[in-house]
Amino acid sequence: MENRKYSCATATETLEWIRAIIQFIKPYTFFWQSHVVNFLTHRLWEAVDEEWIDCLRNEPVECLIQIPSGIVQDRWPSSLKKFITTLSSLAFPREQADLKKLLPNMQVALLNNVITQGMNPKKRHEIEALAAVVGSVARDVETNTIIDLGAGQGYLSQVLSFEYQLSVIAIDASSHHGRVTHERAERIKKHYEAKMRKSSLGGKGVTIPRTVTCRVLSSDMLTTLLNSKDGDERCQNQSTNDTCPLLLTGLHACGDLSVTMLRAFLESEEVKAVVSIGCCYNLLSEEEDNALCGFPISSGVKSTGLHLGRNSRDLACQSADRWKVMENDASLHNFELHAFRAAFQLLLSRYFPETLSGSPTIGRQGKTLRRQQQNSRMNGLATNGCSCKPDSTSGKDEHVDTCSLFEKFSKSGLHRLNLNQPHDVDFAGIWKEAEPFLEVIGPYWSLRAALGPVLETLILLDRLLFLQEQGDSVEAIMVPIFNPNISPRNVALIAKKI
Repeated sequence: MENRKYSCATATETLEWIRAIIQFIKPYTFFWQSHVVNFLTHRLWEAVDEEWIDCLRNEPVECLIQIPSGIVQDRWPSSLKKFITTLSSLAFPREQADLKKLLPNMQVALLNNVITQGMNPKKRHEIEALAAVVGSVARDVETNTIIDLGAGQGYLSQVLSFEYQLSVIAIDASSHHGRVTHERAERIKKHYEAKMRKSSLGGKGVTIPRTVTCRVLSSDMLTTLLNSKDGDERCQNQSTNDTCPLLLTGLHACGDLSVTMLRAFLESEEVKAVVSIGCCYNLLSEEEDNALCGFPISSGVKSTGLHLGRNSRDLACQSADRWKVMENDASLHNFELHAFRAAFQLLLSRYFPETLSGSPTIGRQGKTLRRQQQNSRMNGLATNGCSCKPDSTSGKDEHVDTCSLFEKFSKSGLHRLNLNQPHDVDFAGIWKEAEPFLEVIGPYWSLRAALGPVLETLILLDRLLFLQEQGDSVEAIMVPIFNPNISPRNVALIAKKI
């Protein structure tokens, strides 16, 4: 946090940062409360400073994808540069922390090929770092028992169990995940038993994570689970202490689950620490009358009366680091997909207006269109490297290819919505109507994406403040523990009772 204007070392500093974010973003609700699918139907670009749009419509794509990272060009209007750089200054820094400096007692286990079987490079990177952090915090609070919430296929649980010799309970809502976790752990156990037999330790002491299938809907439910018979059994090897200290953790626990962990940490006497990395902010509950909603949870943010909404929370999932390293053709493809989706929304408003009231979603159709684009060698919606407008030098054939792709996209969308295609639908006409405005969809989406890291910062600071508001009984920090280029959701919330 060195050399930055804002800090979150205390509740006062965190609240100051939060208020600065809210004050800055409020005039730009037209960005963060909108949805890019309505780009054409709501003429969203008209709300943006005309000077900004005129400037960015001719910028190459490599400049546009740097905007969410706060990188500006000298030739841009001063007001545009100020908007982008201010957003960057308000966002929590995502560079991976020096974990050994932060946690001097941290020991990093080098994972072998047996325990990492099935992990992709991203997962391996995440598990290796998070397991080391959890192991360090567990030693600090003198616990040997870990609750892995939203355990999935048990990768983290198994590393904590086999490499860090911790007692682990893996909780997940999916019974399939529970079976996979148990079966995988049994296979890995054989390797570690054989390894120990070759050593002076013999074959004793190898235990596998206990799996529990449960959909944790509230902190009360989690606390009850922790105090259940299963909870007593997990402590049978503990000393004769009256209570069994626990550490709660979760790698990318989805939506409200990350918040439930924090509440359970405060409400359960047994839970001495929590290491939480959240994700899927779009799935957070935000009901105004629900005291146990997922956002906001701190008294400080609640007092501001801020309501983000689904579109804003979805925007918070955008990663500036992912944008920055994206190749130009992949960036153009993303802009193209947004163009197709916006034009499809125009088609729905024309032929199926009643469907729009339900905010229809058609899922991701990118891979298929990507293959079709590559096969046809379509440069498509690009002018000067970034525009979604067909290149005037490309001729009619390429325009026809673009229209053809839009038609395929639309037919697939109608099928996914269980809508019958009208006989009189004019795909080419819809595309022709949309085309004059599509060259600004890239600039618009880039500017909107620049708000993503700040909105995520706001959500994370709300969680940190919630813990800081408990006073001197809790010590909490927020730290990026992964390489953001590998794992964009890299901020861990680490809290201990003191």
